[in-house]
Amino acid sequence: MYPMELRSAKFDWPFTQSVLSVVLLLAGCASLPDDEAAWALEDLGAGMGDSRLKRSTPEPERRSVAYVEDGRNFQADLYLPGEPALAGIVLVPGAAAEGKDDPRLVAFATTLARTRFLVLVPDLPNLRALKVRAEDAGTIAAAFQHLRSRPEIPTKARGGIGAFSYAVGPAVLAAMEPGIRTRVNFVLGVGGYHDLHRVVNFFTTGYFLKNGRWEYLEPNEYGKWVFVLSNTDRLSDPRDRLVLRTMAERKLKNPRAPVADLRSNLTEAGQSVVDLLENRDRERTPELIAGLPAEIRAEIQALNLADKDLSRLQARLILLHGTDDAIIPYTESVALAAAAPAGRSHLFLIDGLAHVDTRPVGLDRRAAWRAIHTVLAQRLDRGEAR
Repeated sequence: MYPMELRSAKFDWPFTQSVLSVVLLLAGCASLPDDEAAWALEDLGAGMGDSRLKRSTPEPERRSVAYVEDGRNFQADLYLPGEPALAGIVLVPGAAAEGKDDPRLVAFATTLARTRFLVLVPDLPNLRALKVRAEDAGTIAAAFQHLRSRPEIPTKARGGIGAFSYAVGPAVLAAMEPGIRTRVNFVLGVGGYHDLHRVVNFFTTGYFLKNGRWEYLEPNEYGKWVFVLSNTDRLSDPRDRLVLRTMAERKLKNPRAPVADLRSNLTEAGQSVVDLLENRDRERTPELIAGLPAEIRAEIQALNLADKDLSRLQARLILLHGTDDAIIPYTESVALAAAAPAGRSHLFLIDGLAHVDTRPVGLDRRAAWRAIHTVLAQRLDRGEAR
């Protein structure tokens, strides 16, 4: 297995759930059916080591590519299967500094290529800078357009988009863009969200709604500081931008680092952000969000899926979420699945799996196997999970 490498206490890598949703359930695949999905899970767990999938498939090729879409230049990594591709997928990392080069993302993309997906992993500077932006939906759509144009993918092959954590929002928005929405067959979302207002309430107060009742889970503050980094550029005063960026960088390096010394340098607009971050009263969250600068509220609205018309989504949604997720509560994927057009979503809740921190025991390997089985089924338009 890949080492957890939980550097800086709890903070390491918001896209961890994406790969760990399959990597960490491998201690004992014997109870799973002896099929391709189980082999794929085993391959992820093996890392660079031996696996049945490696022994039975040619080594994929990872190639750097440059392309132009709509007059813009892009960079990406392309993973080519050693056999003719059956389908394609654009794989979008979450907010992670290493982006497309994170070893665990590379491992995930390579395993997908072994199962005969043509995999395109775009370089997204915003996400590498730990910024989640609605504008990235256009970049993801451009990557999908390029994927569909590649000579390595059959003309009638199916194609999808996979995204992790906060990148699930831009990925769903991309899948609804007019230029590609009839061509995106599926969206794989791991640890994603539906309502950003509820997510903000959770990462500040720890409260989330489950079946109409408030539940509490100690939140991992990673999401809070990604929110800060995503929005500092939208503050008009350079002092606010500098102070809040410094706060976030301190906290991401050490969650216990003091930041009170920086508050006196903030303007009223910057202070409104800190007031929201320090709030622990779930009843106050709506008014504190309403008190944020207009530019930040506009970005929240642009990224929020809860107020979008998801009936325009023609892709099938395949959603995975850990029930222990302390960055985005699993109820967000429940809500996103419910909001999708009828019969167009598959939801897999995996016990023992968290967003960044994971428990080494108690993982629901059967649920994860079913999820991977459903992903692999998309190659041949077999949408139903086992």
